[in-house]
Amino acid sequence: MVKTREYVRGLIGALRDLNNNQPPLFGVYPDYMAPVVRMQDDQRVLQNARWGLPTPVRALGNRKSDPGVTNVRNTFSGYWKRWLERPNRCLVPFTSFAEPEYVNGKAQNAWFAFDETRTINFFAGIWIPQWKSVRRVKEGETVNDLFAFLTCDPNADVRPLHEKAMPVILTKPDEWETWLTADWSEARALQRPLPDGSLKVVARGGKQDGGSSGELGPEPTFL
Repeated sequence: MVKTREYVRGLIGALRDLNNNQPPLFGVYPDYMAPVVRMQDDQRVLQNARWGLPTPVRALGNRKSDPGVTNVRNTFSGYWKRWLERPNRCLVPFTSFAEPEYVNGKAQNAWFAFDETRTINFFAGIWIPQWKSVRRVKEGETVNDLFAFLTCDPNADVRPLHEKAMPVILTKPDEWETWLTADWSEARALQRPLPDGSLKVVARGGKQDGGSSGELGPEPTFL
């Protein structure tokens, strides 16, 4: 997420930022904090949450900690249904995302974005407030706001690298509004891939995407 939170607030129309402004995040990793946009008192609010929703107990086995589930695909599952309505939906801003690409048997990150300037769009996300669990054994039991994003079938851009899934990406203001405020019966139609040709690989390698020179274009002012 290489744009500032102030930029995200202007783009999405969030009236409050619960964590104040912060610098760009050139790498966002599972179980770490990242900004999400959610509704509170009919207003859009920007806040940090920890990446990874609670893992089903049967999937944890004998593990003593739960690092979380990073994405959700099966929205017909009874386990996920309880968190699919308006109070638990959010938008996750991003400027690029990585998929592993194997070259001569070695994996490297291929960074997908809409263009080289890393314009912002949003994953369709789910968030859960104040979940008590042991995320890491050394931390012990903690209470966290959690998030993950939905996935769907991949489009032609992503399929060569990940044949099973891609993130659900929302690009239009009316899609953002539907995801944040509509009933699930309407919002579920947004769980679909982007049209082919929407994304391109803008960088390869590394655990972070900072652009080729660190100069990713000016951030416009929103009123």
